[in-house]
Amino acid sequence: MKSYTKYPRESARDYALRVLKENIISLELKPGTVISENELAAKLGISRTPIREAIIELGKTNLIETYPQRGSYITLIDPKMVEEARFLRKITDTAVIEEACDEVDEEGLAKLEENVTLQEFYLSKGMTEKIFDLDNQFHKDIYTIAKKDIIYTIHSMLMIHFDRVRNLSVETVKDFKVVTDHRNMLEAIRARDKVTAVALVNKHLNRYKIDEQEIRKQRPEYFKEA
Repeated sequence: MKSYTKYPRESARDYALRVLKENIISLELKPGTVISENELAAKLGISRTPIREAIIELGKTNLIETYPQRGSYITLIDPKMVEEARFLRKITDTAVIEEACDEVDEEGLAKLEENVTLQEFYLSKGMTEKIFDLDNQFHKDIYTIAKKDIIYTIHSMLMIHFDRVRNLSVETVKDFKVVTDHRNMLEAIRARDKVTAVALVNKHLNRYKIDEQEIRKQRPEYFKEA
């Protein structure tokens, strides 16, 4: 499991929650992994209490399951939760990108351009592990441009279910058409073309459905049976 530097003024509970979230999304903590409060506390240099609080918080969105006398586990990927997260993101992302087409300024376009250019650079160099974080930042920046930062924060916990599968898609299917998607979305925002921007968001988020069969074939142990 990867540890991260604690931010200034970040509470121990928020730090533990952030570290657990990042490791679940990146699959450093794989589905089915046992969580040890003692080991996490020692690794992060904090007490067990904030670790326990973070576990409880992640349990609320079905990312960690806790069983009496048995401990806590990272949940297997639940296709129903993934689909609900994808559906929510589809509803919000399409509305937000329309707002971004209206609200974007040169500074916002420059930030999106820098992000996509980096994605294209890393893809050309085969450094694909860098793309996932840039992907997340790209979408977050669109929410910021649309002045919808709070919405992004609110739905970020549920999105972890979807993000795990997105990461698996990169790892197993190795399909990086998402980089082209991002370039096209940027150009639609630049042109303030709402119709094209919304169509691109729908295409982008539907890639999960195309990849799911191959992902489950390669990593069946990660998935909860229906």
